[in-house]
Amino acid sequence: MNTNNNSNKKPSPERSMTLFYLIAILIILILNFMVIPSIQERRIRNVDYGTFMNMTNDKEISQVEIQDNQIVFTDKNGNIYRTGIMEEDSGLVERLYNSGAKFSTEIVEQASPLLEFLLYWLLPIIVFILLGRWISKKMMNAMNGDSMSFGGGGFGGIGGMGGFGKSKARVYVQSTEGIHFSDVAGEDEAKENLQEIVEYLHNPGKYKEIGASMPKGVLLVGPPGTGKTMLAKAVAGEANVPFFSMSGSEFVEMFVGMGASKVRDLFAQAKEKAPCIVFIDEIDAIGKKRDTSLSTNDEREQTLNQLLTEMDGFESNNGVIILAATNRPESLDPALTRPGRFDRRVPVELPDLKGREDILKVHAKKIKVASDVDYNKVARMAAGASGAELANIVNEAALRAVRDGRRFATEADFEESIEVVIAGYQKKNAIMTTKEKLIVSYHEIGHALVAAKQKNSAPVQKITIIPRTSGALGYTMQVEDDGNHVLMSKEEMENKIATLTGGRAAEEIEFGSITTGASNDIEQATRLARAMITRYGMSDDFDMVAMETVTNQYLGGDTTLACSAETQALIDKKVVELVRREHEKARKILQDNKPKLDELAKYLYEKETITGEEFMDILNRNSSLTDSMQGQAQLNP
Repeated sequence: MNTNNNSNKKPSPERSMTLFYLIAILIILILNFMVIPSIQERRIRNVDYGTFMNMTNDKEISQVEIQDNQIVFTDKNGNIYRTGIMEEDSGLVERLYNSGAKFSTEIVEQASPLLEFLLYWLLPIIVFILLGRWISKKMMNAMNGDSMSFGGGGFGGIGGMGGFGKSKARVYVQSTEGIHFSDVAGEDEAKENLQEIVEYLHNPGKYKEIGASMPKGVLLVGPPGTGKTMLAKAVAGEANVPFFSMSGSEFVEMFVGMGASKVRDLFAQAKEKAPCIVFIDEIDAIGKKRDTSLSTNDEREQTLNQLLTEMDGFESNNGVIILAATNRPESLDPALTRPGRFDRRVPVELPDLKGREDILKVHAKKIKVASDVDYNKVARMAAGASGAELANIVNEAALRAVRDGRRFATEADFEESIEVVIAGYQKKNAIMTTKEKLIVSYHEIGHALVAAKQKNSAPVQKITIIPRTSGALGYTMQVEDDGNHVLMSKEEMENKIATLTGGRAAEEIEFGSITTGASNDIEQATRLARAMITRYGMSDDFDMVAMETVTNQYLGGDTTLACSAETQALIDKKVVELVRREHEKARKILQDNKPKLDELAKYLYEKETITGEEFMDILNRNSSLTDSMQGQAQLNP
């Protein structure tokens, strides 16, 4: 592959300097013909001849100069004025004598023509020429990869145009106090893949003996917050080698060629300190797919081309390993991910139950924790959390303990911190009316009761009607027992939709009206129903045909329909039918269990927060409400 395809589009230093000198000439002309004359003109005030005569009669004129086409004079305060000549005024000179004005020829001091030429023309030209030569020299140094090191170290000094062309990589030298694999939990598969890199850096001879060579580049891919950067640092810590860290966005400069110069400088430093690790975070900033559109960023392409060239220039066993991280692997240029460059991909996914438990234990070592904390229970409650979110949960638990005046964090602190991360802090000053509180109670019990009366539904962990800062007036938390729920069946997804509609169904049954409280439930149910039909092939009408594609799977998973308008209309119809069917199922479940709905809603109304155990105890208790108890549950606003 020819990596110099865009070299003709890159401005040469000669062209750049020609443009610089043209701009300099334009600036000098503007200064001398517009700016400086305008400043000088502002010193003299133009007045009419009548004003001049009045000032003469009032003896306010101090000096006067009569020129061929104008009269220039000053007042007693030194202000300079100018007026025209009136040839009919023959007694002008006599009146001026009588007023006490002094005749002069130097009211407006005029600099000598030679001095003006030197000051306004020659001096600026010399300054711009010297500045142009200095910039030209720096540009040539940057393009040739030369270094001007001031302080050296691992940062490569300052060079190029004021340092634009030099690498600003942060260097973490080998240290026994650095991050190791024991500090990274929940990513056992990724650590196993990277352990081979560590062994190679420790003993490359073992691989050379059999003729094997390490991959030149290893790409870490996964959602934000899963620990890609920490894993890269852990590899360097385990291998006890220098670690160069730089973000992809730091390579991109406003001047074409500066990013490529930074790449050259970074790899030059790495080769000097080999064996070492070069880590490029968010590599998609410079590694996006190239195209021929007019909006193509030439600087980014030049930087990518230089990176490809440097990786091709690496010898197979020179001791430099390149690690890169991204959460957008689908946007990377194929030339970057082909074998021989970034030819090994290590997924860094969200941790499973055991991984979440291990991560919580690692971060809990940094704070004081009660001895009876059940990390497995906390990990189940934090299903779907990334490593960064789990670290935040541990920190929130410690902060809550301090706020409550305790010297260690309890299990209740961890549970509350999970709720803070999910739904925000409690809004203690939020005031709901009696009827609103009752509606929210029935709404949340509707979710929980529908979930409990269906098979293959996650058990209820907690129900609350305390408002949160995220805008939620309450929520029902469900937690899987085993925590290893990877696949979902069609029946499980339908049950989940029914559970989401249970809140609205409870409002309809009890109050005969609906509120805005189900907005989030509607969004989730619609999204899940659409995915079943368009992506998971759970519709008899479309069989196993994908009607929707997912992009940016690690950044929220945006979807795009890939079908005709007629098919889209049919999809919308099927989504409505599916949600309506599950809504009817939820309504029937609640109708069949109306006494329990009333009893549980009343209990939640009084307690505001109940646990899953309390919910199941009441649900399984063989009791029924009397008419009087039902009347008490339906409180008046």
